[in-house]
Amino acid sequence: MVQPEQAPTWRITEWLNTPEPIDLGAQRGRVVVACAFQMLCPGCVSRAIPQMKAVHELFAKQGVLVVGLHTVFEHHAAMKPVSLRAFLLENQIRFPVGVDMPADDGGPIPQTMQTYRMQGTPTYLLIDRSGRLRQQIVGYVPDLQLGAEISQLVMESVPNEAGSVATPEEVPPSGVRK
Repeated sequence: MVQPEQAPTWRITEWLNTPEPIDLGAQRGRVVVACAFQMLCPGCVSRAIPQMKAVHELFAKQGVLVVGLHTVFEHHAAMKPVSLRAFLLENQIRFPVGVDMPADDGGPIPQTMQTYRMQGTPTYLLIDRSGRLRQQIVGYVPDLQLGAEISQLVMESVPNEAGSVATPEEVPPSGVRK
């Protein structure tokens, strides 16, 4: 069986709904559920964003970090950070959202979207407690399936520095081990 690879670093120009930037590498010990979206994507607005709001609420006690990645690859002029701020407020989105860094070459595909080779939005990224990208799914994921995938990651043990294994109960919501 092929081992999953470490999730690549996100390239973000600005973070919203968080006092500090989210450093993916600093999230070891936590399950991370990220959703790449665009605020003008009908499937993102009608299904993925409400789903991420529910995941944020339902899995908070298990220490799951929900993150939005605003990956604009079309209609760039309409989807500036000022518009995104209004969108987050209007839609009562309270989880952290990072604005994907524009392409170095001036092309339409932003850097994180390029790094993960995303094919569109929404794209879900499920990252385990060891920082490995376990699932990358483009398109809407049914609620029951997504909940089962997240629950599986939550229930997995996480190795510590000495190589012993901590149970999920020993890893508090902050992600810092006891």
